[in-house]
Amino acid sequence: MPLRDINDLERLKKINAALVSRVERSMDQQGNAFSLFQTAISLENRVRNRTEELHATLRRLEQSNIDLSAAKENAELANLSKTRFLAAASHDVLQPLNAAHLSVSALAEVQISDEGRKLVRQVERSLETMEDLLRTLLDISKLDAGVVQPEAGDVSLEALFSSLRSDFLPEAEKKGLSLKFRPVNVVVRSDRTLLRRILQNILSNALRYTRSGGVLVGTRHRGDTIRIDVADTGCGIPEDQREAVFEEFHRGTSTLADAGLAGAGLGLGLAIVRRMAAALGHPVTFSSKVGRGTIFHIDVPVGMAAAEPATAIADMDRPRGYGLFGTKVLLVENDADVLSAMTSLLERWQCLVRAATSTDDALDLLGDTAWVPDIIIADQHLDGGDLGTATIAEVRDYLGRPVPALIVTADGSEPVAKAARSAGIELMRKPLKPAQLRALLAHLLA
Repeated sequence: MPLRDINDLERLKKINAALVSRVERSMDQQGNAFSLFQTAISLENRVRNRTEELHATLRRLEQSNIDLSAAKENAELANLSKTRFLAAASHDVLQPLNAAHLSVSALAEVQISDEGRKLVRQVERSLETMEDLLRTLLDISKLDAGVVQPEAGDVSLEALFSSLRSDFLPEAEKKGLSLKFRPVNVVVRSDRTLLRRILQNILSNALRYTRSGGVLVGTRHRGDTIRIDVADTGCGIPEDQREAVFEEFHRGTSTLADAGLAGAGLGLGLAIVRRMAAALGHPVTFSSKVGRGTIFHIDVPVGMAAAEPATAIADMDRPRGYGLFGTKVLLVENDADVLSAMTSLLERWQCLVRAATSTDDALDLLGDTAWVPDIIIADQHLDGGDLGTATIAEVRDYLGRPVPALIVTADGSEPVAKAARSAGIELMRKPLKPAQLRALLAHLLA
């Protein structure tokens, strides 16, 4: 019905109100829709901004990771370079140090006065301190660089203890201390060289910081583990220094000063112990009472092989009279000073020495069929890139028999040790201790 045909005023009002209400609802809906539209646009912008910020943050993190990775790689390369440098420098320094050791040993044998012997001994102590410091710094560098890879094997503790007793008993007796190793017929799983160094350093500290009493080494079986205990009656370690003793160049100043031992040692022994024990996975702990002593504990896994008698090692530790008189020695060494000092020392022991600097020189010396060496002593790194292990192999082939042989080298790397072991060649590190060299030669010739 057209509006003009409606005469009822009230009805017109109702229709008008209905129309106004419809218009208002329509406007509200449009307003809500517009508001939602604006909200959506605002949210989209915020999401876009946050996404861009997140991408920017991720890009920065990615770049930071790249930078950190590059820095880590550079640090590792620098560390390895440092290790190689120290290894090379140590080799170069150990060569003249070895010559000095040998020369001083030869000098000691011709001294007839007490004053002369005293001066020789002072020089020997200085050389030994220099050697210990160089070897320790090189060991720390290698361990920090992660280039030392332990070779786990079955290690006879009785044989190891016998060897350590032979090394440290003279020092203990000189200080008036007792040094006892409880007998133990057990095999552990470890790297023999590293485990020996750990015990060496702990024993050295124990004897150094003990004024009276002594040191006792024993073991306890704890399930699948053998606990090695090294107990001393020394000055002890204060509670506030329990962690610091494993730091480089720490020497427990207050306690040691009270005990009259301040300044003893280099403070590197336990730093080496911690690093080597970590490389082996052998926990090292200790208990200590100031003024009463310290007990170090090393937990080592039980070995898989049955324990064997250590008679062969024990025999090695006992000199056999040094029957070196008239022994024919083929000496292969390319360092002139070391060659001269070694020749002089061997001749003082009544050996007959023929010297060479390379494989060809050594083979030329064998042209005289009347002269066949009883033993070969060779450096590992010779002139012309020759290796001592290869030289020994060629000499043995030429002679047609396995002549006893010894590699004497300042190269402490594991590949050299492996090459010597696989060829049945004994190995000694420079600088040599003449007494140990003499004992080993007597053992090889027996």
